[in-house]
Amino acid sequence: MSSALFIGTIIGLIILLFIVGAPVKPMKHIGKAIMKLGIGVLLLFFLNVLGGSVGLHIPINLFTVLVSGFLGIFGVGSLAAIHLFIL
Repeated sequence: MSSALFIGTIIGLIILLFIVGAPVKPMKHIGKAIMKLGIGVLLLFFLNVLGGSVGLHIPINLFTVLVSGFLGIFGVGSLAAIHLFIL
């Protein structure tokens, strides 16, 4: 599939959603979940930047992003504790 066709399809779907209207409830929950995952990535990034001096590195993958995104600071703390004490 060419990139022009792919981009055209995405733009077409976005225009269709604007015309028809997206269901509000599922989009609201999906938006909150994406925002939490983004915050989880940022928390892990800053933990890796600040923890690099003491040898603390948590890989940023789907599992760690889910844990840190949905549990917040406590999730990042638990991942750090698991890395330091178990691994």
